[in-house]
Amino acid sequence: MRVLIVEDEPLMAEAVRDGLRLEAMAADVAGDGETALYLLGINDYDIAILDRDIPGPSGDEIARWVVASNSGMPILMLTAADRLDDKTSGFELGADDYLTKPFEFKELVLRIRALHRRRANHRPPVVEIADMRLDTFRREFYRGDRYIALTRKQFAVLDVLMAAEGGVVSSEELLEKAWDANADPFTNAVRITVSALRKRLGEPSVITTVPGVGYRIDTTAVTSGG
Repeated sequence: MRVLIVEDEPLMAEAVRDGLRLEAMAADVAGDGETALYLLGINDYDIAILDRDIPGPSGDEIARWVVASNSGMPILMLTAADRLDDKTSGFELGADDYLTKPFEFKELVLRIRALHRRRANHRPPVVEIADMRLDTFRREFYRGDRYIALTRKQFAVLDVLMAAEGGVVSSEELLEKAWDANADPFTNAVRITVSALRKRLGEPSVITTVPGVGYRIDTTAVTSGG
């Protein structure tokens, strides 16, 4: 999952970004409306965390732009304004959820995941394919009865692959969803991460390379104990 944080308070923005990365989410930060519009124009985000009171084009203008783009990207408004009228106007602009400052980071994560599931056609927090079970809520992965510890990046890549349910996912899409704006588009990080993930998941290999296209989950690969 890739998240855009639009927040002009650097410490808060960095804290949210670093916290989301620990939750295996790729996160970019925009400190003003102009940067937010630029990033929205070149990247495909799953969620936008949007502060209404930012320099440049306001958070309200950003929300209108997102709605007009018909991208379907959920907006979580994050603001110090907690009056009912403020919340009402935020929802009228197109916000999907509203969280007032100060807030508990755990609640922010729960709301982000809920919005993401809603966008992904009510995708359940636990995804099961073949003998694999990936729990995005607890950030746990099992193959058969065996728990397998994954790094944050490995978990993020596997989440994208399993969400495709056997469909092919390109390296570019994996880079888009599991890495942030600092990732070099010519990096071999995807190949290295997929290679390490294959080894971690064991035999029979569950990630298939489609030459010149990308990767997919082999939905028939089942361990003898699975």
